Amino acid sequence: MNPMRAEAQNTADQISKSLELLGQRLGVETAQHRLEEFNARVEDPNLWDDADAAQKLMRDRQALVDSIATYEDIKQELADNLELIEMGEMEGDEEVVSEAETALKGLAETAAQKELEALLDGEADGNDTFLEINSGAGGTESCDWASMLARMYVRWAEKKGYKVELQAESAGEEAGIKSATYKIAGHNAYGWLKSESGVHRLVRISPFDSAAKRHTSFTSVKVYPVVDDNIEIEVNPNDIRIDTYRSSGAGGQHVNTTDSAVRITHHPTGIVVTSSEKSQHQNRDIAMKALKSRLYQMELDKRSALVNEVHESAGDAGWGNQIRSYVLQPYQMVKDLRTNFETSDTKGVLDGDLDGLMGATLALAVSGKSRAEAQGN
Repeated sequence: MNPMRAEAQNTADQISKSLELLGQRLGVETAQHRLEEFNARVEDPNLWDDADAAQKLMRDRQALVDSIATYEDIKQELADNLELIEMGEMEGDEEVVSEAETALKGLAETAAQKELEALLDGEADGNDTFLEINSGAGGTESCDWASMLARMYVRWAEKKGYKVELQAESAGEEAGIKSATYKIAGHNAYGWLKSESGVHRLVRISPFDSAAKRHTSFTSVKVYPVVDDNIEIEVNPNDIRIDTYRSSGAGGQHVNTTDSAVRITHHPTGIVVTSSEKSQHQNRDIAMKALKSRLYQMELDKRSALVNEVHESAGDAGWGNQIRSYVLQPYQMVKDLRTNFETSDTKGVLDGDLDGLMGATLALAVSGKSRAEAQGN
């Protein structure tokens, strides 16, 4: 086997592994039978008597159709390109071999991406999400770090084609932000971002320190699924307090400064949510949705021990609670402490290249390993 063929075989092996996982998540042995059952139900003349149930049925059916098509397309394209390589080598046609190998590399990337998406099958993974960022210990340093994280997540979301809406923001006294809340809308937004909940630690030479010393900063990130109309969350009016106040902030394109900001406090849990859009009515609606999302996330956490150890770091944003370290000095490294996944491309990560970090955590959650096991402790 020549080196070119060996490389192609390695790529094909990667694709086969992705196919194996896709087949497991799909339940490939029964997929066609389940699709036939869906088709029979779709033909029921009474289907649309219950519009909500009918819409859910159609969504579930389409998701199965898409999963089957993805699996079969990758399987067929793998077989086709391996056949082309074999024919090209038999006939000594290097151009055919090279083109097929290039196609295999592209297919491997597609298969790996689909493999990650297949892990997003939790109850709320497909939902939109709220992303909350709060600066921690470190004053101006942490406020600046919080703004860097906000930029990182906005860039990541934009690369995914997601819609990003700033719900509320509080500016830092000298630089950056004390806090910010975003709503990120798009398919699997919560499924991707849920692994980001926790404390993020930055080590760098401070731009605010005239002595150019290294500083460590902490910022916490919390992620909650947007509760859609299919999920019922009841909030007792007697359990909440609603305050109206003037929004504070430095102004500018990312900050709304209005007289109609709303804060809702949920007494049983201590949860506080805010919104500072232009109308008080809109703020109350946004804040209530955010509160329901927080309550729903608490319920998800209670019911699932595998949701990425979410809120394991429920304490202060400081030492001992971090899930990920971003080191810019004296070397360049981003390392996730749950999976040991690391990369020296700190610029890429801070520009929103997060899929590798997120994917490693998703795979860890599905495998059911503990953090200690993942770290080999």
